[in-house]
Amino acid sequence: MEYDFVSVGEVLIDFTPAGKSGSGAALFQQNLGGAPGNVACAVAKLGHRSAFIGMAGDDAFGRFCKNTMSAQNVDVKGLKLSADKNTTLAFVHLSDSGDRSFSFYRKNLADVSLSASDIDMDVVRSTKILHFGGVSLSHEPSRSATLHAVTEAKKAGALISFDPNIRMSLWDDAAELKSVMLDVFRYADVVKLSEEEVAFIFETGDTEAAIEHIKQTYGAKLVMATFGPRGAATSAGGRYYESPAFDVKTIDTTGSGDCFLAGALYCLLSYGKPAGSLTPDEIVRMLAFANASGSIASTKMGAVSSLPSIEDIETCINTVKPLRPAP
Repeated sequence: MEYDFVSVGEVLIDFTPAGKSGSGAALFQQNLGGAPGNVACAVAKLGHRSAFIGMAGDDAFGRFCKNTMSAQNVDVKGLKLSADKNTTLAFVHLSDSGDRSFSFYRKNLADVSLSASDIDMDVVRSTKILHFGGVSLSHEPSRSATLHAVTEAKKAGALISFDPNIRMSLWDDAAELKSVMLDVFRYADVVKLSEEEVAFIFETGDTEAAIEHIKQTYGAKLVMATFGPRGAATSAGGRYYESPAFDVKTIDTTGSGDCFLAGALYCLLSYGKPAGSLTPDEIVRMLAFANASGSIASTKMGAVSSLPSIEDIETCINTVKPLRPAP
């Protein structure tokens, strides 16, 4: 079977705030989490053949992850359930504006235990796009397993997508984190990173310069930077493109960046051409589509429950007021 999109990496449980009990105790709702899994679900929601590779525990949480992804039409035969490792848990904390932070429970758990021998390389070698993120690179053996899959997919001609998705608390050492991020850029054809990640990795607030640096130094064909409610930007052919987000009622930004990336990858698949040869009109359309996808994702709690359809995205573009442009 040929896939349009395959992601490799972590899948976990996000416990998102769900109000308070009668006694005033905080309540949390169980949701599918993990950026690679979120992107796989979002791409599938947009109609493309999507698959996921990773590891969760053979526990109630892991089975919930597998069943949820399968219900979203993601091929989960590559999601292994470990008999002796539990599923990673993350508690999401929301600010008044809907921005989130995380508390992770991940030490010696299933997602970091993925090894190269757990990966079905036939799946890896039969996809148009292979996506990975920074979380699965924090520890071994998942780091080596992820990069092995990336290398094999690249050899087979796949477009490689990368999101640093930096979670500082998951790394033992900040210097190692930065070193690993800089090293893996060389694998990527498409990069999506936030302005905070630009500042950490490259020690600059000049996002345009950082985008060009990644392209010129590491060979990426398309680099996109996101600015939360201020939208996103990219550059091509000596031109810097800025695109605003949309004026929606934000409740929970969990998964918004993943839906942004899925929207951009959907456009690349639809265009059917190399990422480095897009026309100005195609770039403008791609950023608007991705921003609308990410904006809609912030209007509901949890990542999967807020996945937009193509119709949702088109309606947003045509009827919702854009916010001010990215800087």
